[in-house]
Amino acid sequence: MIDGSASDRYRQGMATRRAVLGDSHVDRAQSATTEFDQPFQDLITEAAWGHVWSRPALTKRERSIVTIALLAALGQDEEVAMHVRATANTGATREDIREALLHVAIYAGVPAANHAIKIAKRVFAEMDAARARGE
Repeated sequence: MIDGSASDRYRQGMATRRAVLGDSHVDRAQSATTEFDQPFQDLITEAAWGHVWSRPALTKRERSIVTIALLAALGQDEEVAMHVRATANTGATREDIREALLHVAIYAGVPAANHAIKIAKRVFAEMDAARARGE
């Protein structure tokens, strides 16, 4: 927040956002924030991360699965990739993601699922390569 008056929900949201996406991702997003998009960043930190992702009824693993399925159904490619990468922090497995994308195929269409599967395979390969390099 620009004025430094972070609410409790903002602080909780930032903690959850970092736990799910990782410090390096959040730090990059924060450093790229401008006066123009600061209100949007505040909104998603408070609403998406502080309110929805921080609720106790679902685990981060369950929220991750739901989020990937919704983003795949909506064709939000960059967000699908980001949330597939985040599975390293949420505990959602590759099997979980596969099952979610099978649901996408039935309820949102085969093309949406097919495209999301290609994205997930690419991201998993990148993650495997990074792990093999010791990153």
